[in-house]
Amino acid sequence: MFVGNPGGGRTFAILASLTSTCQLDPQLYLTQLLMNLPQTKLSELDDWLPDQWKLQQAARNEALSRAASMAP
Repeated sequence: MFVGNPGGGRTFAILASLTSTCQLDPQLYLTQLLMNLPQTKLSELDDWLPDQWKLQQAARNEALSRAASMAP
């Protein structure tokens, strides 16, 4: 009703599920995913699942915070 047709509803459901899983920053996740996907090897696809990306992003943020706190 609100998405125009059943195909649009299915597409919205997939995107909503994907972005709600990463919860940190859906726009950042989708931007990084779409920019990196073309050169990603099949063996590395699991790294781009939202839950794995979220863990990696949290680790990156923590490392940046530690580096910033150590800077003079």
